[in-house]
This record gives sequence, structure tokens and C-alpha cells, in this order.
Amino acid sequence: MLIATLIGQGLSPGDIAVASDALRAAGAEPGTPAWIDAGEAADLNVAKLDHAKVRAALEAALPSYDVVVQSAAMPRRKRLLIADMDSTMITCECIDELADYAGLKAEVAAVTEAAMRGELDFVAALDARVALLAGMDAGVIDQCRAERVRLSPGAVTLVRTMREAGAATVLVSGGFTAFAAPVGAEIGFAHVVANVLEIVDGQLTGRVLRPVIDAATKRAELLAAGVDLESCLAVGDGANDIPMLEAAGLGIAYHAKPKAAAAADAAVRVGDLRVLLWAQGIGRRDWAD
Repeated sequence: MLIATLIGQGLSPGDIAVASDALRAAGAEPGTPAWIDAGEAADLNVAKLDHAKVRAALEAALPSYDVVVQSAAMPRRKRLLIADMDSTMITCECIDELADYAGLKAEVAAVTEAAMRGELDFVAALDARVALLAGMDAGVIDQCRAERVRLSPGAVTLVRTMREAGAATVLVSGGFTAFAAPVGAEIGFAHVVANVLEIVDGQLTGRVLRPVIDAATKRAELLAAGVDLESCLAVGDGANDIPMLEAAGLGIAYHAKPKAAAAADAAVRVGDLRVLLWAQGIGRRDWAD
């Protein structure tokens, strides 16, 4: 048995009927819908069809809504949230914005995009981009954070709601501690892991200290948390998030690159990070302020 959660503003009984019809046409047996929050999120139990086919049928039938399909046998409310930072918990890629202060945003952003699509080796691409920042005044980092970094909608509600329910929360980023530490504190993460930019005499040297936080590290942080994998929720947007998305009981790609969206159990295509709460069956009445 699967649970399919349909999520989006203005979700109507008619939309749910469209979803049920699409499932029947694909060979599934949908159950009676149950609202989590009327007009925003509803669950459908689905039998006689596998996860991939249920997801494909519903995403095609409801392109204006988000769909999360998961096994009904797994714990619905997760005990660990592990999340990427750039373009997931925040709306930008910090290294691209930092490069803009050196007049190099277009060049660096092109490499970032290719790396996040999985077309380049992550560590080599990171080293190449950071090398371009050699000689930059370290004070620009604080300026960049203040002027460019904005939290993704729903980030605070997601993390604080899960923490109040007793879940562990980890922000693990291939970006930099100079951004991740304050972002993690603002959102409410209990633990933050990120790369360290080397700074000497108040200037960036153009090097990242080792070890580098990469895809393998992200997965290792998930495994090291000591939580049953079925009780883990991972969210990210890029190719370097795929190993942790695949390892978690529920891996959700967030406005993601195609490879990450395909590898994840579900993809947020329309809404914000609150989708991850509805995916766990957590309605507004139980959200943290």
C-alpha cells in the first residue's frame, strides 16, 4: 500500500477526482481521500501499482500541484531531517553571489550549474571556482550574506516544527561555514556541516580546507545520525545530494536539477518547503509558529 499526498493551494475535490481517475487508468486502486488541510493537502491510499508508476501518473495528471508518494509501511513522521543549503534552504548559490562581488558571477555560475546537474566532478569544480576568489577581502563574505542570502519560504516552519516534535535536524552543505553557520542558526538547525574557506591575513587564499564536504559526506552524515533510515527525511536540489536522497526513507528533491528529481522519491515542483510537512501528514494546526 502506498500513500499519495496531493499538495497545493486551491486543491479541490475535483482535482482529487482527476488524480483518482488517472490512477485507475494506470491500473491502480485509489482509496477514499482524506484531507490534511482542506484546500491545501490531501492523502490517497493507493494499491496495486508501484511507486514509480503512481508518481508518474499523478505528476502528469496534476502539473500544478506537488505529489509525494511513499510506502504506507514506513513511519510517516520522520525523526531526522537532513537538508542541503544552497538553492534548498536558501534561495541562492552562495559561491555565485560571492563571485559577483569580484565581477565573476557569470563564469562561476556556469560551473555551478553544470556541477549541480552532475556534469562535472564536484570537488574539482569547487576548487576551480574558489580559486577565482583568491585575494578577495574576507569582509565581503559578511556583506554578501547580508545583501544576497534569503531563506527559502517555509524553511523556518519546517525545521522548527520537526525539532519541536523531537526530530534531529542537520544542515549539510557543499557550500561554506561562513554562510551555513549563521543560516543554520537562523532557521533552527541543531547541527551544521559545511566547507571552510581558507582565510589568511583577512583575505581568501582561493583554497578550501580539507576534507571537502561532498556527496559522500552528505550520505555519511545521514548514516551517522543513528536514526533508522525509514525514519529519515532528506531534501536537496543538486546531483551532489543524490546519495543522501537515495539513502533516506523519504528523499525529496526541491525545485531540483533533473538528475536529483529523478533519483528522489518525490519532487517539489510548485510549492515551498512546507510541502515536507504535509508529506508527513502534519497539518497547519501542528506547525511551529
